Order: sequence, then C-alpha cells, then structure tokens
Amino acid sequence: MPSPHRPPPDPGTLERRRELVFLVLAGVFLGAMAMLNILGLTRFVQLGPLTLAVGVLPYPLTFLCTDLIGELFGRRRARDLVWIGFGINVMLLAVLWLGQALPPVDPAARPPWQDLALAEPVALPDGTILEHHAELFRLIYGCTSGAVLASMVAYLAAQFCDVYLFHFWKDLTRGRHLWLRNNGSTVVSQLVDSVAVVSITFGAAWGRGEIGLETLGVLLASNYAYKLLAALADTLPFYVAVAVLSRWLRIDPRGEYRE
Repeated sequence: MPSPHRPPPDPGTLERRRELVFLVLAGVFLGAMAMLNILGLTRFVQLGPLTLAVGVLPYPLTFLCTDLIGELFGRRRARDLVWIGFGINVMLLAVLWLGQALPPVDPAARPPWQDLALAEPVALPDGTILEHHAELFRLIYGCTSGAVLASMVAYLAAQFCDVYLFHFWKDLTRGRHLWLRNNGSTVVSQLVDSVAVVSITFGAAWGRGEIGLETLGVLLASNYAYKLLAALADTLPFYVAVAVLSRWLRIDPRGEYRE
C-alpha cells in the first residue's frame, strides 16, 4: 500500500513512471529476442552438463518480461509486445535476405575479414556446403536464417501460450499465488518453445543424416533444462519486482489493467 506519509505523485509523473517501466521491460524483451536470432547458432557453449546455442542464453528473460508486463499492465499490452517482437523478427529476416541477395563488392575492395579460408568443407545448418573459402556474412546467414524462421514459429506459439496461461492462472486464483502463474505459464511455454525451435532448426539436418537422434535429444534436453532452471530461478526476482513496481507505479495487479 502507498505510504501515508508521502503524498501521491501527480497524474503526469505517475504516467511517465508507468511508461518508463513498460519501455524498459519491452526493451529487455526485444533485446533478448534479437540476441537470440542474431547470435543464433554461431557458437555452442557448455554450461555444466548442458549444450546450448549461445543465442539461447538471454532468451528466458523474454518470459520474465511478458509475465511482469502481464501482471502490471494487463494481457493486452503483453499480447501487443509479442506481435511487435514478431514484426522485428520479420524485419531481421528481411535484412538477412537482402544482405544475401545483393551482390558483394569487388574482391579488391573487400576488407580482409570478409573472406575466410576453410581448411575443409563446412556444412551449414541451411544445408549449404562451403569449400575452400567463405564470406563471413555467408557463414552468419547460414547459421541464423534457418534459426530465425524456426524461432518465429516457436516464438509465437510459446509467447502466446505464456500470456494465455499466465492470465488463466491469475483469473483462476483471483490474483493470488504469484509463483503458480509465473512458473506454471513459463514451464509449459518453455517446453513448447524448446520442442518447436529444436525440431524445426535441426530436423532437416537429422533427416539428411548430418546429426544423430542422440544429438537431437541432447540439444532438446539441454535447451529445455536451461530454460526450466531459469524459469524457476526468476520466481524470487518476479515477486520482488511486482511488489516494488506495483507500489512505485500505484498499480493494483488485481484490478487496474486486468485486460
């Protein structure tokens, strides 16, 4: 509850506060999503027993952000943010396609890092095999373009699943049990996301015999385990953020902005 010893802020100040918090959460959401698609499969890292594409590392932040926006500002703004993110995915894919479609500059005018010598043929995730040399952009394009398409499908399915389940649990519990809607929505949506993105990204490579079923299983299990652990770990930050922000913004999560 607001402190009785402190006068409430004027409506203009309160509105600026709310828009600032929304912009910060939306910025973190869109930044994490863009990092997923730009970094994509350019590197795999070992995080304990988990094998992860580096682009996956910031992705759990997107679910925390949509949960906070849904809790504080309602499901409509959370859904709007998901659609804006999808539009940015489309823009990113269009820029990648355009960069690949346009002719490169004359070899004599290229910077030295644009062309890389290959010691042996390299098979890219999109099925292209490069021999002898490759453009740096071609490597990035081959590692990210297919992943962006996969993430667009997984993104829409998982994010809308998260928003729907979050508010389903919120309505069912009448605004109580933050931990239930935070974890219940994210655990399911992260599973949807992991299955979709791994199967779409690597399904073709598995069908061509380039990776085995065991490798596919390791990627899927690692992907989901990391996201599941991140979802459970953000429960306390979620509680703290809701408590602090709802007071500072003078928002009642059970009433205002329910939709």
